[in-house]
Amino acid sequence: MRKLICALALATLSLSQSGCIKSMLVNGQIASTRKAAGAFDTIGDYDLARAAASAGLVQFEGMHQLAPDNEDALFMLAKGWVGYGYAFAEDDYEAAVDAMSESLAQYHQQRAIMAYDRALFYGLELLNRHADGFDTAQRDVETLRPWLEKNFTNAEDAEILFWTGYAWLARVNIDKENVRQVSRVWIGVEMLERANALDPAYMRYGASLAIAAYHSRSGMADTAKAKAIFEDVIAKTQRKALLALVNYASRYGCLKQDRSLYEKTLQEVVNAQDPDPTNRLQNAVAKRRARRYLGKSRMSDCGFD
Repeated sequence: MRKLICALALATLSLSQSGCIKSMLVNGQIASTRKAAGAFDTIGDYDLARAAASAGLVQFEGMHQLAPDNEDALFMLAKGWVGYGYAFAEDDYEAAVDAMSESLAQYHQQRAIMAYDRALFYGLELLNRHADGFDTAQRDVETLRPWLEKNFTNAEDAEILFWTGYAWLARVNIDKENVRQVSRVWIGVEMLERANALDPAYMRYGASLAIAAYHSRSGMADTAKAKAIFEDVIAKTQRKALLALVNYASRYGCLKQDRSLYEKTLQEVVNAQDPDPTNRLQNAVAKRRARRYLGKSRMSDCGFD
Protein backbone atom coordinates (compact mmCIF):
# COMPACT_ATOMS: atom_id res chain seq x y z
CA MET A 1 0.00 0.00 0.00
CA ARG A 2 2.84 2.38 0.90
CA LYS A 3 4.47 1.66 -2.47
CA LEU A 4 1.17 2.37 -4.26
CA ILE A 5 0.72 5.66 -2.42
CA CYS A 6 4.29 6.69 -3.21
CA ALA A 7 3.82 5.79 -6.85
CA LEU A 8 0.59 7.83 -7.07
CA ALA A 9 2.28 10.78 -5.37
CA LEU A 10 5.19 10.68 -7.80
CA ALA A 11 2.83 10.41 -10.76
CA THR A 12 0.82 13.40 -9.52
CA LEU A 13 4.00 15.42 -8.99
CA SER A 14 5.22 14.48 -12.45
CA LEU A 15 1.96 15.56 -14.09
CA SER A 16 1.99 18.82 -12.13
CA GLN A 17 5.56 19.57 -13.18
CA SER A 18 4.72 18.66 -16.77
CA GLY A 19 1.82 21.13 -16.76
CA CYS A 20 4.05 23.86 -15.33
CA ILE A 21 6.74 23.19 -17.93
CA LYS A 22 4.19 23.35 -20.75
CA SER A 23 2.81 26.60 -19.38
CA MET A 24 6.31 28.07 -19.12
CA LEU A 25 7.09 27.03 -22.68
CA VAL A 26 3.88 28.56 -24.06
CA ASN A 27 4.34 31.80 -22.09
CA GLY A 28 7.96 31.99 -23.19
CA GLN A 29 7.03 31.47 -26.83
CA ILE A 30 4.36 34.19 -26.64
CA ALA A 31 6.76 36.66 -25.01
CA SER A 32 9.45 35.92 -27.59
CA THR A 33 7.01 36.31 -30.47
CA ARG A 34 5.86 39.70 -29.20
CA LYS A 35 9.47 40.88 -28.92
CA ALA A 36 10.25 39.72 -32.45
CA ALA A 37 7.02 41.08 -33.98
CA GLY A 38 8.75 44.20 -35.31
CA ALA A 39 10.40 42.09 -38.01
CA PHE A 40 6.98 41.69 -39.64
CA ASP A 41 6.88 45.43 -40.38
CA THR A 42 9.97 45.12 -42.60
CA ILE A 43 8.19 42.83 -45.11
CA GLY A 44 7.34 44.77 -48.24
CA ASP A 45 5.66 41.88 -50.08
CA TYR A 46 1.94 42.52 -49.53
CA ASP A 47 0.75 39.04 -50.51
CA LEU A 48 3.37 37.34 -48.36
CA ALA A 49 2.39 39.57 -45.44
CA ARG A 50 -1.29 38.69 -45.90
CA ALA A 51 -0.55 34.97 -45.67
CA ALA A 52 1.75 35.46 -42.69
CA ALA A 53 -0.77 37.64 -40.87
CA SER A 54 -3.53 35.08 -41.32
CA ALA A 55 -1.34 32.26 -40.04
CA GLY A 56 -0.10 34.37 -37.15
CA LEU A 57 -3.60 35.18 -35.97
CA VAL A 58 -4.59 31.52 -35.99
CA GLN A 59 -1.43 30.70 -34.03
CA PHE A 60 -2.10 33.36 -31.39
CA GLU A 61 -5.74 32.35 -31.05
CA GLY A 62 -4.45 28.88 -30.21
CA MET A 63 -1.85 30.23 -27.80
CA HIS A 64 -4.54 32.27 -26.07
CA GLN A 65 -6.55 29.09 -25.55
CA LEU A 66 -3.50 27.44 -23.98
CA ALA A 67 -2.59 30.49 -21.87
CA PRO A 68 -5.79 32.55 -21.37
CA ASP A 69 -4.19 34.74 -18.69
CA ASN A 70 -1.19 35.72 -20.80
CA GLU A 71 -1.41 39.46 -21.46
CA ASP A 72 1.14 39.39 -24.28
CA ALA A 73 -1.22 37.10 -26.20
CA LEU A 74 -4.16 39.42 -25.57
CA PHE A 75 -2.11 42.36 -26.81
CA MET A 76 -0.90 40.57 -29.93
CA LEU A 77 -4.45 39.49 -30.75
CA ALA A 78 -5.81 43.03 -30.37
CA LYS A 79 -3.00 44.44 -32.51
CA GLY A 80 -3.09 41.61 -35.01
CA TRP A 81 -6.82 41.81 -35.66
CA VAL A 82 -6.65 45.58 -36.17
CA GLY A 83 -3.80 45.17 -38.65
CA TYR A 84 -5.59 42.39 -40.51
CA GLY A 85 -8.81 44.39 -40.67
CA TYR A 86 -7.18 47.53 -42.01
CA ALA A 87 -4.47 46.14 -44.29
CA PHE A 88 -6.37 43.21 -45.81
CA ALA A 89 -10.13 43.01 -45.13
CA GLU A 90 -10.69 46.74 -45.75
CA ASP A 91 -8.47 46.62 -48.81
CA ASP A 92 -10.63 43.83 -50.24
CA TYR A 93 -13.74 45.82 -49.34
CA GLU A 94 -12.52 48.94 -51.15
CA ALA A 95 -11.57 46.92 -54.23
CA ALA A 96 -15.05 45.35 -54.30
CA VAL A 97 -16.72 48.75 -53.95
CA ASP A 98 -14.69 50.12 -56.87
CA ALA A 99 -15.60 47.03 -58.92
CA MET A 100 -19.28 47.81 -58.12
CA SER A 101 -19.81 44.32 -56.72
CA GLU A 102 -22.37 44.88 -53.96
CA SER A 103 -22.44 41.29 -52.73
CA LEU A 104 -18.65 41.06 -52.57
CA ALA A 105 -18.40 44.45 -50.88
CA GLN A 106 -20.86 43.35 -48.19
CA TYR A 107 -18.90 40.15 -47.66
CA HIS A 108 -15.58 41.94 -47.17
CA GLN A 109 -17.22 44.63 -45.06
CA GLN A 110 -18.41 41.92 -42.67
CA ARG A 111 -14.90 40.47 -42.57
CA ALA A 112 -13.52 43.87 -41.54
CA ILE A 113 -16.26 44.34 -38.94
CA MET A 114 -15.48 40.90 -37.51
CA ALA A 115 -11.77 41.73 -37.32
CA TYR A 116 -12.38 44.99 -35.45
CA ASP A 117 -14.94 43.39 -33.14
CA ARG A 118 -12.41 40.72 -32.26
CA ALA A 119 -9.70 43.32 -31.69
CA LEU A 120 -12.05 45.21 -29.37
CA PHE A 121 -12.89 42.01 -27.48
CA TYR A 122 -9.24 41.34 -26.67
CA GLY A 123 -8.29 44.99 -26.19
CA LEU A 124 -11.11 45.66 -23.74
CA GLU A 125 -10.31 42.44 -21.87
CA LEU A 126 -6.75 43.67 -21.42
CA LEU A 127 -7.89 47.15 -20.35
CA ASN A 128 -10.23 45.62 -17.78
CA ARG A 129 -7.38 43.52 -16.38
CA HIS A 130 -5.35 46.70 -16.02
CA ALA A 131 -8.08 48.68 -14.26
CA ASP A 132 -11.64 48.11 -13.06
CA GLY A 133 -14.55 50.34 -13.92
CA PHE A 134 -14.55 50.79 -17.71
CA ASP A 135 -18.23 49.90 -18.05
CA THR A 136 -19.14 52.68 -15.62
CA ALA A 137 -16.53 55.13 -16.89
CA GLN A 138 -17.77 55.04 -20.49
CA ARG A 139 -20.97 56.86 -19.56
CA ASP A 140 -19.68 60.17 -20.93
CA VAL A 141 -16.48 62.17 -21.52
CA GLU A 142 -16.53 63.59 -17.98
CA THR A 143 -16.29 60.09 -16.51
CA LEU A 144 -14.11 58.33 -19.10
CA ARG A 145 -11.34 60.92 -19.40
CA PRO A 146 -10.46 61.01 -15.66
CA TRP A 147 -10.69 57.21 -15.51
CA LEU A 148 -8.13 56.93 -18.31
CA GLU A 149 -5.88 59.57 -16.74
CA LYS A 150 -5.99 57.87 -13.34
CA ASN A 151 -5.39 54.29 -14.46
CA PHE A 152 -3.07 54.66 -17.46
CA THR A 153 -0.01 56.66 -16.54
CA ASN A 154 3.00 54.98 -18.19
CA ALA A 155 4.30 55.23 -21.73
CA GLU A 156 3.84 51.46 -22.09
CA ASP A 157 0.11 51.90 -21.53
CA ALA A 158 -0.12 53.80 -24.81
CA GLU A 159 0.19 50.55 -26.76
CA ILE A 160 -3.05 48.88 -25.71
CA LEU A 161 -4.91 52.20 -25.59
CA PHE A 162 -3.83 52.87 -29.16
CA TRP A 163 -4.88 49.51 -30.59
CA THR A 164 -8.18 49.42 -28.71
CA GLY A 165 -8.97 53.03 -29.59
CA TYR A 166 -8.00 52.49 -33.22
CA ALA A 167 -10.20 49.39 -33.42
CA TRP A 168 -13.07 51.42 -31.99
CA LEU A 169 -12.76 54.16 -34.63
CA ALA A 170 -12.16 51.70 -37.47
CA ARG A 171 -15.25 49.72 -36.44
CA VAL A 172 -17.34 52.88 -36.72
CA ASN A 173 -15.76 53.94 -40.01
CA ILE A 174 -16.46 50.64 -41.77
CA ASP A 175 -20.09 50.54 -40.57
CA LYS A 176 -21.33 54.13 -40.61
CA GLU A 177 -24.98 53.06 -40.84
CA ASN A 178 -24.78 51.58 -37.35
CA VAL A 179 -26.19 54.54 -35.40
CA ARG A 180 -25.29 53.16 -31.99
CA GLN A 181 -21.66 52.64 -32.98
CA VAL A 182 -21.40 56.12 -34.51
CA SER A 183 -22.88 57.74 -31.40
CA ARG A 184 -20.16 56.15 -29.27
CA VAL A 185 -17.16 57.00 -31.48
CA TRP A 186 -15.97 59.49 -28.84
CA ILE A 187 -14.91 56.57 -26.62
CA GLY A 188 -12.28 55.49 -29.13
CA VAL A 189 -11.18 59.11 -29.58
CA GLU A 190 -10.63 59.47 -25.82
CA MET A 191 -8.50 56.31 -25.76
CA LEU A 192 -6.39 57.63 -28.62
CA GLU A 193 -6.04 61.04 -26.98
CA ARG A 194 -4.74 59.36 -23.82
CA ALA A 195 -2.37 57.14 -25.82
CA ASN A 196 -1.09 60.25 -27.59
CA ALA A 197 -0.47 62.00 -24.27
CA LEU A 198 1.51 59.03 -22.93
CA ASP A 199 3.63 58.25 -26.00
CA PRO A 200 2.96 60.49 -29.00
CA ALA A 201 5.61 58.83 -31.20
CA TYR A 202 4.15 55.31 -30.84
CA MET A 203 3.41 53.71 -34.22
CA ARG A 204 4.91 56.72 -35.99
CA TYR A 205 2.52 59.15 -34.33
CA GLY A 206 -0.34 56.77 -35.11
CA ALA A 207 -2.70 58.16 -32.48
CA SER A 208 -2.30 61.69 -33.84
CA LEU A 209 -2.92 60.40 -37.36
CA ALA A 210 -6.12 58.64 -36.32
CA ILE A 211 -7.33 61.74 -34.47
CA ALA A 212 -6.63 63.90 -37.54
CA ALA A 213 -8.64 61.49 -39.70
CA TYR A 214 -11.47 61.73 -37.17
CA HIS A 215 -11.45 65.51 -37.42
CA SER A 216 -11.69 65.17 -41.22
CA ARG A 217 -14.87 63.11 -41.15
CA SER A 218 -17.18 65.92 -42.32
CA GLY A 219 -17.43 69.64 -42.94
CA MET A 220 -18.90 69.96 -39.44
CA ALA A 221 -15.69 68.65 -37.87
CA ASP A 222 -12.60 70.64 -36.91
CA THR A 223 -10.87 70.56 -40.29
CA ALA A 224 -8.36 73.24 -39.33
CA LYS A 225 -7.21 71.06 -36.44
CA ALA A 226 -7.05 68.05 -38.75
CA LYS A 227 -4.84 69.89 -41.23
CA ALA A 228 -2.46 71.04 -38.49
CA ILE A 229 -2.15 67.52 -37.07
CA PHE A 230 -1.64 65.88 -40.45
CA GLU A 231 1.12 68.32 -41.38
CA ASP A 232 2.79 67.92 -37.99
CA VAL A 233 2.86 64.12 -38.30
CA ILE A 234 4.16 64.30 -41.88
CA ALA A 235 6.95 66.64 -40.78
CA LYS A 236 7.90 64.53 -37.76
CA THR A 237 8.07 61.36 -39.86
CA GLN A 238 10.03 63.18 -42.58
CA ARG A 239 7.42 62.12 -45.17
CA LYS A 240 8.60 58.51 -44.77
CA ALA A 241 5.39 57.21 -43.15
CA LEU A 242 3.36 57.00 -46.34
CA LEU A 243 0.04 56.24 -44.63
CA ALA A 244 0.18 59.74 -43.13
CA LEU A 245 0.37 61.17 -46.65
CA VAL A 246 -2.42 58.92 -47.92
CA ASN A 247 -4.73 59.90 -45.07
CA TYR A 248 -3.92 63.59 -45.49
CA ALA A 249 -4.90 63.42 -49.15
CA SER A 250 -7.86 61.03 -48.94
CA ARG A 251 -9.36 62.56 -45.80
CA TYR A 252 -8.52 66.24 -45.67
CA GLY A 253 -7.75 66.85 -49.35
CA CYS A 254 -10.92 65.07 -50.45
CA LEU A 255 -13.11 66.78 -47.85
CA LYS A 256 -11.82 70.24 -48.77
CA GLN A 257 -11.94 69.37 -52.50
CA ASP A 258 -8.32 70.42 -52.86
CA ARG A 259 -7.48 68.54 -56.05
CA SER A 260 -3.90 69.77 -56.22
CA LEU A 261 -3.08 68.58 -52.70
CA TYR A 262 -4.93 65.32 -53.29
CA GLU A 263 -3.23 64.35 -56.53
CA LYS A 264 0.22 65.65 -55.68
CA THR A 265 0.33 63.91 -52.30
CA LEU A 266 -0.95 60.56 -53.55
CA GLN A 267 1.42 60.65 -56.50
CA GLU A 268 4.28 61.25 -54.07
CA VAL A 269 3.29 58.05 -52.29
CA VAL A 270 3.12 56.06 -55.53
CA ASN A 271 6.58 57.30 -56.55
CA ALA A 272 8.25 56.77 -53.16
CA GLN A 273 11.17 54.33 -53.23
CA ASP A 274 11.37 52.36 -49.96
CA PRO A 275 11.65 55.47 -47.75
CA ASP A 276 11.78 53.47 -44.50
CA PRO A 277 12.97 49.82 -44.51
CA THR A 278 11.62 49.36 -40.97
CA ASN A 279 8.12 50.29 -42.13
CA ARG A 280 7.82 48.51 -45.46
CA LEU A 281 4.51 46.75 -44.83
CA GLN A 282 2.60 49.89 -43.87
CA ASN A 283 4.15 51.68 -46.81
CA ALA A 284 3.14 48.85 -49.15
CA VAL A 285 -0.43 49.20 -47.89
CA ALA A 286 -0.20 52.97 -48.41
CA LYS A 287 0.93 52.53 -52.00
CA ARG A 288 -2.01 50.23 -52.75
CA ARG A 289 -4.42 52.80 -51.33
CA ALA A 290 -2.76 55.69 -53.16
CA ARG A 291 -3.08 53.97 -56.53
CA ARG A 292 -6.72 53.16 -55.82
CA TYR A 293 -7.55 56.69 -54.69
CA LEU A 294 -6.05 58.10 -57.89
CA GLY A 295 -8.51 55.98 -59.86
CA LYS A 296 -11.50 57.50 -61.63
CA SER A 297 -14.09 56.18 -59.16
CA ARG A 298 -12.41 57.60 -56.05
CA MET A 299 -11.57 60.88 -57.78
CA SER A 300 -15.21 61.23 -58.74
CA ASP A 301 -16.33 60.51 -55.17
CA CYS A 302 -14.26 63.50 -54.07
CA GLY A 303 -15.86 65.70 -56.68
CA PHE A 304 -12.84 65.74 -58.99
CA ASP A 305 -14.49 65.19 -62.36
